[in-house]
Amino acid sequence: MKDDAAAACVPAMDELAQLVQGARNAMCDSMVERLAITAGNSLEVLDKLNDPDVQAGVSALLEGIGSLHRNGALETLLDAVQLIHGARRAASDSMIDRAFSFIEHMANNLGTEDLATLAYEAKGAMEDAIAECSIPAASPGLMGTIKMLSKPETQESLRFMLSFSCALRRRAVVIGKGAPMAQE
Repeated sequence: MKDDAAAACVPAMDELAQLVQGARNAMCDSMVERLAITAGNSLEVLDKLNDPDVQAGVSALLEGIGSLHRNGALETLLDAVQLIHGARRAASDSMIDRAFSFIEHMANNLGTEDLATLAYEAKGAMEDAIAECSIPAASPGLMGTIKMLSKPETQESLRFMLSFSCALRRRAVVIGKGAPMAQE
């Protein structure tokens, strides 16, 4: 029985040897070189997969993909990637140039020393106002309000705010943000 099994293996071994010899004869030097490089790269990938940090990262990635799939976010993520890819393909060089020109223009206009000073002073004024408003009024009620309105600094502040809002409204008309208003 042992001899029968060995006798059956001999033709199969001969066929395998002929197959290997045929492959060897068919391959040129560049094919052997590419095969060796591919095998070397594969072994390098396997070596990197043995690194504990890489294993932990791959494991976390697979768990994250599973979690995204479970709560339905994987499809949303893929849709977002396709949207970004479509926008990238649709964007022409002139569109990208105009977008960067706009960003540069905004950065140049908003990044001025005057605007930084204005923002700093506005922040300081806001902090002062918060501190003053946290002190309880001396005489609350209608009489206290009338007394406060009779102070020159209150009247000056109200005139300033009214003048500022009227000037802002007039300038909004210039940039097309509102309808022309009659001068008061």
